[in-house]
Amino acid sequence: MRLIESRTTFVLTYTALAILLLITLFPIALLVLNSLKPATQIVQSPLAWPETYRWDNFVRAWNDARFGTTMLNSAMLAAMTIVLVCSTGSLTAYVLARRKIKSWKIVTFYLLATTTAPIQLFLFPLYFGFAKLGLINNVFAVSLIYTAIYSPFAVMLLRTYFLAVPKELEEAALIDGATHWQVFSKVMLPIVSPGILTVALIIGLYSWNEFLIATTFLQRTDRLTAVVSFFLLSGQYTSDWGEIMAAALIIVLPVIVLFVALQRRFIEGMAGGSVKG
Repeated sequence: MRLIESRTTFVLTYTALAILLLITLFPIALLVLNSLKPATQIVQSPLAWPETYRWDNFVRAWNDARFGTTMLNSAMLAAMTIVLVCSTGSLTAYVLARRKIKSWKIVTFYLLATTTAPIQLFLFPLYFGFAKLGLINNVFAVSLIYTAIYSPFAVMLLRTYFLAVPKELEEAALIDGATHWQVFSKVMLPIVSPGILTVALIIGLYSWNEFLIATTFLQRTDRLTAVVSFFLLSGQYTSDWGEIMAAALIIVLPVIVLFVALQRRFIEGMAGGSVKG
């Protein structure tokens, strides 16, 4: 009886997983399928197999969206944001995890409030302040905005990793003559590196896909990000859907490749950050 139940559970589990896999992959498969079609066939039959393969959709998408420049801008913006968030967030999380702070509840409330606050509330004051300082069309300045937005999430997540590390490791390092900075950089950071990688992947994805701030503060054509240039491909009255689908695939492909390459570390990092503290 137990053998039958276990087999039934096995079959139902993998059936449910297969259905979820199909649901997840269907949009990507549809995107790949339509990126090889002419625009007229996409409108007439988006689910049909391509009658003619239009590989030139990718060439036109790359040239019209200037992906050679805009994807480099997106990569630079994401990289700078990752470095700033991980460096400042790890320091803050370590202090909040290891030091007794009387106003911890206030700090927690502040971090949660800033995480949920919509960026639209600060968009106009930020724009006028950046315009006064001459920081419009400055990629590094935009990365500072991203850092301020994403840091509360990073701090809350990284704090759980530091809480999971036994205090005895720090005490032993201090007894051996290590400074507090050496304890943090030589002992703690290597242990919580899965959490830092998890934060880096999430922040990088957010920065790569962000649209509102990028289109507001980066207005020059040589400063546009890939997502903004993709949006500009759509015309007011007509759109070449084959080119748009190809452009969308070009933007999504680096994210998919990076996630597939690091998915095991990402899942381990998310599991390690589930410790309550």
